[in-house]
Amino acid sequence: MKKLPYQLPFTLLHLPKSLSSNVTIIRLTSTVAIHSEMKRCNLLIFRLCEDGKIDDARKVFDKMLERDIGLWTTMISGYLKCGMIREARKLFDRLDAKKNVVTWTAMIKGYIRLNQVKEAERLFYEMPLRNVVTWNTMIDGYARNGLTQQALDLFRRMPERNVVSWNTIITTLVQCGKVDDAQRLFDQMKERDVVSWTTMVAGLSKNGRVEDARAIFDQMPVRNVVSWNVMVTGYAQNGRLDEALELFQRMPERNMPSWNTMITGFIQNGELNQAEKLFREMSVKNVITWTAMMTGYVQHGLSEEAVKVFNKMLAADGLKPNTGTFVTVLGACSDLAGLTEGQQIHQMISKTNFQDNTYVVSALINMYSKCGELRIARKMFDDGLLRQRDLISWNGMIAAYAHHGYGKEAINLFNEMQELGVPANDVTFVGLLTACSHTGLIEEGLKYFDEILKNRSIQLREDHYACLIDLCGRAGRLKEAFNIIEGLGEEASLTVWGALLSGCNVHGNADIGKLVTEKILKIEPQNAGTYSLLSNMYASAGKWKEAANVRMKMKDKGLKKQPGCSWIEVGNTVQVFVVGDKSHSQYELLGLLLDDIHTKMKKAMDTPHNDLLVNVEL
Repeated sequence: MKKLPYQLPFTLLHLPKSLSSNVTIIRLTSTVAIHSEMKRCNLLIFRLCEDGKIDDARKVFDKMLERDIGLWTTMISGYLKCGMIREARKLFDRLDAKKNVVTWTAMIKGYIRLNQVKEAERLFYEMPLRNVVTWNTMIDGYARNGLTQQALDLFRRMPERNVVSWNTIITTLVQCGKVDDAQRLFDQMKERDVVSWTTMVAGLSKNGRVEDARAIFDQMPVRNVVSWNVMVTGYAQNGRLDEALELFQRMPERNMPSWNTMITGFIQNGELNQAEKLFREMSVKNVITWTAMMTGYVQHGLSEEAVKVFNKMLAADGLKPNTGTFVTVLGACSDLAGLTEGQQIHQMISKTNFQDNTYVVSALINMYSKCGELRIARKMFDDGLLRQRDLISWNGMIAAYAHHGYGKEAINLFNEMQELGVPANDVTFVGLLTACSHTGLIEEGLKYFDEILKNRSIQLREDHYACLIDLCGRAGRLKEAFNIIEGLGEEASLTVWGALLSGCNVHGNADIGKLVTEKILKIEPQNAGTYSLLSNMYASAGKWKEAANVRMKMKDKGLKKQPGCSWIEVGNTVQVFVVGDKSHSQYELLGLLLDDIHTKMKKAMDTPHNDLLVNVEL
């Protein structure tokens, strides 16, 4: 029998067997003794609830012959802390229940925590007596559920307000972008605390009003580290890094979020070197710091560095990856086609509670598909996400099929998604259009683009136009594609024109290619790849003089196209191959092997098969 760490007396109390050992049962009759006994029993119930032993707590509660409001409130609050709202409400509604404003407020807060704002509202208006905490709780409930106007109306009807009331409504208005209304209320406050000031600084900064935010920051009678962090974040979020750094260096006290805020600000604004400098200066780092640096490397195309940072983080004592860490490092593995590293990280994830996390599983699907393991990706989609597929998962699998040229499989998956009632978004259609483009499904692609135009809930993006142009370009409908882009006017981007230039190159149409090149060079005059493509088009069309002229222009401008590069991992060693480079020790043997693979691939493509992937035996 487990011994309790404390002994308490009880009036005529038959304890459950699990609690009866080492507890002296005494009959006490005086009022003072009964009151003292209930206080001690209240403490026991509270401790049992804190330890998650809610059933034992209820047994103690039920055996009590007398219960005061404190006991009822503690037991109801215990159920609420354990997320057992129904049990709490049953106890609350009992005819013999004793309750006061604290008990009612606890029930309201319990419903709000579960986003059941209507039930909370019903209880609020049934209350015989409310205090300022009750009003603040209900206002916060409206705010948490996006009911800003109801929160504001309730605030205006409050019989009395404290600083928490004002801070709650100001925060609510700031979060929904009504920063002018928030400032008007802020100006009316007779008493402000550091939270009031900090909330206004954050709200103004978030809405791009950095100068106004700084004016309020400078007026603050007292600042804490959070206030400084908020102002630094405001400068960083608005691209004013010099001022952010100057303020960061002036901080009288810095905590971990201070450093992380500054590092994240540099990364978000493309200043990776500055972020690295601060990162090296930090004596202590947490998982957010390491993940921020990994994100910065991935964003700058330095995925190999991101993986190295991940490994260094694992070597740091006591640091464990979180969701963002795993998603970021798996993205790096995807960029590198690093299957071995990805599999090692997958093994690590399988030993944590992140193995069922939707974002992590979606990142794993993406990693396996980018590394050519489409079978594993689909198996994870079918098995691992059976009960928790979300839009990210569906989009990831559709994109995986698109990436590998399985257009029909992508369309079938999209149809299955529609049948299950999962609404598509802009990313879904990027995947579908890409799949159609890569597999020559022109009519299907045009149909999906038409669906985007008709669906007002989906925002038409540059990516959709790029996919449409690529679709038309691959099909040889170059004039049609050119007219579509012309219709976009100034909104036509480099990506869209680049997609058409690739189509012109495939079909050797130097005439339209020349027009497209002129458009691209207006946007990016130093793009060596554009000149190179135009030269190749002229050469393919037998226009050698024009091809030579383009090459001469490149030389005059000092432009040189970077040679193509590919790599493969063999035995944990990465072998890199550059176009025209014959320095590899096994160059001739590799050439023979590639010729053999090419022959087998051609044979496999000519053979009908029902499998998703072509099996080539080497």
